[in-house]
Amino acid sequence: MANYLVTGAAGFIGARVTEMLLEDGHFVAGIDDLNDAYDVRLKHWRLKHLTDHPNFNFHHVDISDHNALECADLTHSGRIKSYDAIINLAARAGVRQALEDPWLYINTNVTGTLNLLELSRLYEIPKFILASTSSVYGSNAPLPTPEEADSSKPLQPYAASKIGAEALTFTYHYLYGIDVTVFRYFTVYGPASRPDMSMFRFTQWISEGRKVKLFGDGEQSRGFTYIDDIARGTILGLKPLGHEIINLGGHEILKINELIHILEELIGKTAFIEQLPAHPADMRANLANIEKAKKLLDWEPRVGLLEGIANLVDWYHTEHSWTSLVDTE
Repeated sequence: MANYLVTGAAGFIGARVTEMLLEDGHFVAGIDDLNDAYDVRLKHWRLKHLTDHPNFNFHHVDISDHNALECADLTHSGRIKSYDAIINLAARAGVRQALEDPWLYINTNVTGTLNLLELSRLYEIPKFILASTSSVYGSNAPLPTPEEADSSKPLQPYAASKIGAEALTFTYHYLYGIDVTVFRYFTVYGPASRPDMSMFRFTQWISEGRKVKLFGDGEQSRGFTYIDDIARGTILGLKPLGHEIINLGGHEILKINELIHILEELIGKTAFIEQLPAHPADMRANLANIEKAKKLLDWEPRVGLLEGIANLVDWYHTEHSWTSLVDTE
């Protein structure tokens, strides 16, 4: 049994990673500030499925607050250094939201990562995992996109903050020998996903007969990746790798118009489309080259799009009494 510190434990990816680690018999200390970046009902729903587990301790802490992080009782067996790894999945995410308050994104994604790297250095925690994003590749990336593609021209503050966090992990690897795996995630979806992402929003809007806000012509495409595949890959990244940046992404690409049609079929209702201008911060397409993940981690996606989308729709309707009320605007 190993001991892990997971930040963003009430988040979409963080909760599933934590759940899988607990299922494998590990101890997890979870950190989350339960902020209102999106409807907190989702965060509380995820968290309540973790808090009764005997190997899970929750800490209500903001990783961007250095003093609060230092003062929090994050010890296990009386020692912070007993942790085998820090898995930093806490982040301010979202392409469009980052335009409204870029300082918040820098505080959480860059300063928060720095604070956690300092914990790793001070307490000799040997392994660090950082959640990054496919958004770092900008608008002209080759498809499928390899890790070596240019990431020097981010389109918005969210991607820029993640590039900054990635750079800090290399600095701490170089200076202090911390073993680091950086994961660039590609369009994650599944049950209990973020309500600002297309899968959740479209499911709710079609189910409730609301207008489906479609930015652009709907011909933009994404390599969607199911949450269980992402969580499984993240845990595989706990092995010693030195310092590596690795894509985790879906093996099937889907246009937004095609996604809407699939949801209409699964839900049994017609989508009422409200066409809106394309947003300049949005990428036209993304699709991961995952050869590196296959080679280093023996990882590739297992859950097909139709199965994964059906799982999300089933979860939404099972939890309909509150999912129908979640703010998706």
